[in-house]
Amino acid sequence: MLKSQEIEHSIITKYRKVLWRPFMKAIRDYRLVEENDKIAVCISGGKDSMLLAKCMQELKKHGKVNISLEFIVMDPGYTEEVRKKIIANARVLDIPITIFKTDVFAVSEKLNKTAPCYMCARMRRGCLYEKAKSLGCNKIALGHHFDDVIETILLSVFYGGEYKSMPPKLHSLNFEGMELIRPLYLVREQDIIAFSKYHKLSFINCACKFTEKLAQDIHKSKRSEMKVLIQKLTEQNSLIAYNIFKSSENVSLDTLLGYKLNGEKHSFLEQYDQRTNK
Repeated sequence: MLKSQEIEHSIITKYRKVLWRPFMKAIRDYRLVEENDKIAVCISGGKDSMLLAKCMQELKKHGKVNISLEFIVMDPGYTEEVRKKIIANARVLDIPITIFKTDVFAVSEKLNKTAPCYMCARMRRGCLYEKAKSLGCNKIALGHHFDDVIETILLSVFYGGEYKSMPPKLHSLNFEGMELIRPLYLVREQDIIAFSKYHKLSFINCACKFTEKLAQDIHKSKRSEMKVLIQKLTEQNSLIAYNIFKSSENVSLDTLLGYKLNGEKHSFLEQYDQRTNK
């Protein structure tokens, strides 16, 4: 059996409970995939997007809906070493990637030398939408997982002064007819890591010199801070991660001082006199 076949088999057997089932649950519960979708699976070269690509391949083979897939890799300015590693991993995993080059790293750093990550993320997203649309796709699939979601919630509260989550899908505001989906939404990062280690797979991280420098000191990365915090809290309560995630499904608007809807801010006072205490 080829290495790629072993990996595919393990997704629906050995790792069925922790990878395949939550993947399929997200597909069903959030209606991420529909008949005749053409989906651009966006691969960064990291463990998450590579697993996403394999799961989407399995969905195409065994799913009940007819879909077509494009596996796109945006090179935002990778070193030759990183680019070769992505190509080699795609070959091992039997993922037919299409690579297209941009200058996102250079431009984002030029626009903001001290903190280019936000600009880089926005530019990357736009480039992915544009490439996907040129290929006739109506959706792009990203590899964000459960832990990305709960870390985003805490980041928004602690450092943004707002409550904001990462939805499993959303319509593009700038590319008409395009939609973003996150099929790994319910998959835990620890299970992706275990899967990668089991198959002795080694993937790239961000591959950006700026974030590599930050990674030398975990306290300089706010997302890393959230990972550490969640780990510590989980030692006291095993349900912490689940409860953070569920909080975005159980928002009690009656108790909030305000909220935003379609970009417009609302105060609790607007409905205060129409409510009665119980």
